[in-house]
Amino acid sequence: MPRRLLPLVSRHEPPTPYRHQLKSAIGASLAISAIGGLSLITDLPLLFAPFGATAVLIFGQAASPLAQPANVVGGYLLATLVGIAAMLLFPHIWWITPIAVGVAIGLMLVLRVTHPPAGAVPIVVFASSIDVLTLLSVVVLGSITLVGIGLLHHWIPPRQAYPRPTGQS
Repeated sequence: MPRRLLPLVSRHEPPTPYRHQLKSAIGASLAISAIGGLSLITDLPLLFAPFGATAVLIFGQAASPLAQPANVVGGYLLATLVGIAAMLLFPHIWWITPIAVGVAIGLMLVLRVTHPPAGAVPIVVFASSIDVLTLLSVVVLGSITLVGIGLLHHWIPPRQAYPRPTGQS
């Protein structure tokens, strides 16, 4: 294989102990299960696809800046508001969707609340028939639930610092 192609197939993620891997998988499963249970109790469609990607970050990459509580809740809230505003201002105009995704990403970067799974929310806003108040409820309740379970999860041994202490880069 040519040397210049090696970075495409090389693994850059450091290895982790098996007990952390197992704990992460169990934590993510329990968190998504809790969201499913809340969905039954509240009649809200809380099993929201981007929450699966959020679970990867919170439970598998807790030290990442992208997994921090402010990023999760703030990124989702911001992207949802951008998607809703774009849809209300320009309903049924498909090419507004990618612009809304770009605006949401730009604003997340400016406000330092970048959360990659939230980038999908403007697409969900335009592609689904969920009314805006329901979608806003789903995003707020679901993201807070994931963060809350993440806080409890990382407190259980083997412990991991979550949220990451301020000042760490």
